[in-house]
Amino acid sequence: MMDSPHAGYILASYLLAAVIVAGLILLAVIDDRTQRKALEKLEAQGLRRRSTGKTGEA
Repeated sequence: MMDSPHAGYILASYLLAAVIVAGLILLAVIDDRTQRKALEKLEAQGLRRRSTGKTGEA
């Protein structure tokens, strides 16, 4: 494969795709941490999620 005249383009494409995927994963991790901190802050203020309430309540 590295003997191909297009090997540089192919390698660059794979590297670019890997960088983009790694960036998306990093953004997801950062967003998850941000959302968890915001949720903890709201819960500290006394707000609760409906999904954690008792069953049968409206």
